[in-house]
Amino acid sequence: MVDQADAAGLPRTRASFTVRTMHRPLARLACLALLLLALPPALALDDVALHPQKVAEGVYTFVGTPGEISTGNEGFVANGGFIVGPSGVVVVDTGTSYRHGRRMLDAIAKITDKPVELVILTHAVQDFIFGNAAFAERGIPILAHRETAKLMKARCDHCLENLRAILGDQLAGTKLVLPQREIDSSTTVEAGGRTLDLLFFGWASTPGDIVVRDKASGVLFAGGMVSIDNVPDIRDSDFEGWQRALGELKALQPVQVVPGHGPVSGIEAIAATAGYLDALDGKMKALYAESTSLMDSVEKAALPAYSTWPLYATTHRQNALHRYLQLELQELGGDPRSTALPSR
Repeated sequence: MVDQADAAGLPRTRASFTVRTMHRPLARLACLALLLLALPPALALDDVALHPQKVAEGVYTFVGTPGEISTGNEGFVANGGFIVGPSGVVVVDTGTSYRHGRRMLDAIAKITDKPVELVILTHAVQDFIFGNAAFAERGIPILAHRETAKLMKARCDHCLENLRAILGDQLAGTKLVLPQREIDSSTTVEAGGRTLDLLFFGWASTPGDIVVRDKASGVLFAGGMVSIDNVPDIRDSDFEGWQRALGELKALQPVQVVPGHGPVSGIEAIAATAGYLDALDGKMKALYAESTSLMDSVEKAALPAYSTWPLYATTHRQNALHRYLQLELQELGGDPRSTALPSR
């Protein structure tokens, strides 16, 4: 059961085979290889298990592989996790595919036999939401901010088409499943016997960013708000809102932070994300003030301090372009966030 109440003092604004034993080890290996080759790709890969990392008592995360989505990593590039309470489990983000969601459920079942009661989506980005179908087919409710639900409705069918072009059969069973429960401000929920603060700081990396704080352990699941050693994507952001929200998040003094991308860290993960945004902002504002053209600005937007971060070669260039357009719209009296979103 999930109870919901306002959180005082918090910021406002979810073919079997029989093999006869052979005496020779090489013969057994050859037989196994033939069986695996006979399986369709989607089934053969289902045997690959996820291994949760324990963050605190009852709190676990799955840490994705840095870099672009590919068949090699099967789309597993973003972090998710789960929180085990006295009576049940809460899952935070579901990954890029139905298969990933199934693997999450299998991994959870190896830790506890308690039921999964709730899924919380931190934001509407493809790396975090397409495992929903695996949870929905078991009747597990999915919760997100109202703006996350709107953004998913507006564009996630298109995102899924793009993912299929990359992952192909690895997306078997994957479909868009929208949240059944929505919030529109910071809220406290009781689920699985655990008290969770869902913190909403306003439009930040996306319009519906939620940070999940487990009260018992103090662990923060920061979702799209925080990315460490991995270039964050600003295209859906309210840039100043994101910078401001990171300051508020840092003021909470978390001991452990599970970022959306990158390793589990401490408060320095928040500072790392803020540092990149500040450096990008300073560089683009300087180039814009010099009346540098859009394309020249993108070429001159190098930030060597971040050049070793995954996605620097691609996402950083896109960020430079988006930030320039945001500054241009701001100067013209428009809403700089309009570069981010489709018509909704």
